[in-house]
Amino acid sequence: MKFQKDMLLLYAVTDRSGTNDRTRLQQVEDALKGGVTMVQLREKHLSQEELIREAGEIQTLCRRYHVPLIINDHVEAALKSGADGVHVGIEDTPVAEIRRRAGSDFIIGATAKTIAQAQAAEQAGADYLGVGAIFPSPTKPEAIRITREQLQAICASVSIPAVGIGGICPENMPELKGCGIQGVAVLSAIFAAPDIEAASARLKKQAKEIL
Repeated sequence: MKFQKDMLLLYAVTDRSGTNDRTRLQQVEDALKGGVTMVQLREKHLSQEELIREAGEIQTLCRRYHVPLIINDHVEAALKSGADGVHVGIEDTPVAEIRRRAGSDFIIGATAKTIAQAQAAEQAGADYLGVGAIFPSPTKPEAIRITREQLQAICASVSIPAVGIGGICPENMPELKGCGIQGVAVLSAIFAAPDIEAASARLKKQAKEIL
């Protein structure tokens, strides 16, 4: 699936810490029904075989809704499962290496916390950046925070789009207006919500208003 920047508008990142009692597949479908525009499967504790199997099931679902599926960190699992792309951190497989292996239509996202990291990711062939943590994150309390000014500077330093991530919820999303991001990546505010479909619809409406 060819990357388009409007895919970043509401970027749902799966979160196993959620309290919702529905299966992962049901949770993702609820989010898709609510209008999420990209799904990232973030599973740190599954084996590669388990991740490939789960990714294949979710990919079938995402294709039905014409929404890309991105795998967090695991390049091999992304390629073998038929996912649309991968998102890598600063210390993961280099973007240039992934691009050489996967080709031009494979979506590659890269984490960036500085202008230098953002520019290096762009030059290596990344399609988009994930920039954060913007707010304190319940799923990643150790994540390094960046300021609004740093976020603006990173977005302005590259031509590829950026998605903001880290503790984003309905209450603080208005603070991101004018920062230069093309979308918001959301974990708990979607997957820990009592009604995932309704939460996704609300967040998408908010994202459209501020971006």
